[in-house]
Amino acid sequence: MFNNLQEFYNFIPMILIGAGILISVSVELFSKKNLVFMSWFSIILFFVVGMVSLWTIDAKSVILQNMVATGGYVNIFYALFNFTAMIVCLLSIEYLKKYDALFGEYYILLQTSVLGMMLMAAAKDLFVIFLGLELMSVSFYVLAGINRKRANAIEASLKYFLLGAFATGFIVYGIALIYGTSQSTSIDIIASKFIELSGNLLFISGVLLFLIGFSFKIAAFPFHMWVPDVYQGSPSTISAFFSTAGKTAAFSAIIVSFFALFSSGATKIITPFLSVIAVFSMFFGSIVAISQTNIKRMLAYSSISNAGYLVIGLAASNSEGIAGVIFYLTAYSLMNLGAFGIVSIIESKEEKNLDIYDYSGLSNKQPLLAGLLSLLMFSLAGIPPFAGFFGKYYIFMAAIKSDLTILAILGVLSSVISVYFYLRLVVIMYFKESENSLEISQSNTGLIALFISCLLIVVLGIFPGSFLSIINSAL
Repeated sequence: MFNNLQEFYNFIPMILIGAGILISVSVELFSKKNLVFMSWFSIILFFVVGMVSLWTIDAKSVILQNMVATGGYVNIFYALFNFTAMIVCLLSIEYLKKYDALFGEYYILLQTSVLGMMLMAAAKDLFVIFLGLELMSVSFYVLAGINRKRANAIEASLKYFLLGAFATGFIVYGIALIYGTSQSTSIDIIASKFIELSGNLLFISGVLLFLIGFSFKIAAFPFHMWVPDVYQGSPSTISAFFSTAGKTAAFSAIIVSFFALFSSGATKIITPFLSVIAVFSMFFGSIVAISQTNIKRMLAYSSISNAGYLVIGLAASNSEGIAGVIFYLTAYSLMNLGAFGIVSIIESKEEKNLDIYDYSGLSNKQPLLAGLLSLLMFSLAGIPPFAGFFGKYYIFMAAIKSDLTILAILGVLSSVISVYFYLRLVVIMYFKESENSLEISQSNTGLIALFISCLLIVVLGIFPGSFLSIINSAL
């Protein structure tokens, strides 16, 4: 399998998460009192794998018969997936008790989905992307309906499964057409043949079907229809996971698939498609979010809008755009984890306190939570000096460098619209008196997760260039 010890060393992050899954399954099978162990074991596992990924970031290679890459931007994605999952586990410890979903399988499914994400980010072959995608998706379908007693969760799980399977059909058909015309599923070989294949209608159809399938996964317009209902019906911590790690994994698959194509004349075909998707996603998400009163649905439409900003970076089809996308994915993951984390703490056992007007007067009752949520809303709105501002800035600058200035201007306009529904929540918390009592259960581990997210958002906002230089060196 491995030609030498160095290749084994490069593959360590994937081996560790795989070993962690086997240990977790064994504990779940043979121990009845495993919930405390499972939660903290998962937190430690994700932290260790994330740190090892950063430690081995310079170990660049292509292994397993040129099907899997290691090191560089692949390891940045590894770290992002694992640290995101770690924060979700911290948020989940107390939330699962309130949500009545204390199952050890919850943590096993989180670990399995992260393994799928890592496969997607490391893929050098279309079939490896598909394998990782299915591993992640099946875990997501179960996580959405982890509590079988709640009708909303079952509905969310079923909708996600049906539309996710439909999207997977596009991807599989696209891969079939690409293979049929290029005689290979190797991403590097396909990229090397792209110029001669670009005149083949079946090949271009396959590329577009592949992109359409992943447009479902990143929740881009008009393939977004599953997002609001799934985010609203799923457990809040899992909605956080879907909107951060799930979206990041889908973008990582697109990046590994098309990064090699950008240098082979593919931009003339791919950029127009991505530009249209970006514009409609930004404006649709921003405008519809204004009318939402359920905070999880508001964040769902915000997710659609943010997918549009990220697609601008892909449409720029240059290294600056890819670096901007990775930076913004990191910032967005931290912002959404924090936002959904606060929602999970404030949410009551009966799934109440989810209307934005339930947050009225929160600054008087819970000043700490109100302050952290305000910081997160400012960052999501793109207000400096927080990480969200610099994420958008890098993406828009990459678009301008690629002569997509109109796309950048439209992105700024959409961002201005989104300021309204983000800051509306801040106004409600600080300037509107509460009519109802708000009982909030304390969660120490949840507060730790919130502090980690908010601290990193501030640090990335103060030192954006340092992280961007790490990304550029990895690319």
